[in-house]
Amino acid sequence: MAEPEAPAAEPHEAPAEAALRAAGISYRVVRHRRVGSLAEAAALRGVAPADIIKTLVVRRGEDDYLFVLVPGDREIAWPKLRAHLGVSRLSMPDAATAFAATGYERGTITPFGSRVAWPVVADATIAGRTISLGAGEHGATVLLDADAALAALSAAVVDISDPS
Repeated sequence: MAEPEAPAAEPHEAPAEAALRAAGISYRVVRHRRVGSLAEAAALRGVAPADIIKTLVVRRGEDDYLFVLVPGDREIAWPKLRAHLGVSRLSMPDAATAFAATGYERGTITPFGSRVAWPVVADATIAGRTISLGAGEHGATVLLDADAALAALSAAVVDISDPS
């Protein structure tokens, strides 16, 4: 006798979704397998590589972090970021420290739903388009309006990146 077929798994909510709803932001979750490159991620999400936004955790001091949002095809320009923040030194925490600070693993980090609402600095090139942002778990991203996200995060929008 054949085993009964298991019911299909119920879709679950990505960790960032509750925070996005609370902020009143319209979004769409896109799920896909783990990827090995920016180009592969962009193709699976149906966006340009520049529309994939990296959320980086940057340490200013003891237990003092911020989120830095940079397009996938760009990198942080450290002198510009330090000048904007008025500091002479910044660092990137290791994966365990970033997880402790945000509740998210590297590759899934998003300011939405983080353990602490750290300040957000976003590169000026992000504004005015639809972006792909981490959703808090591997294989999930959210597509949303950049301007709505930046406003909800009270992000400082400044020139802090250079082309990769």
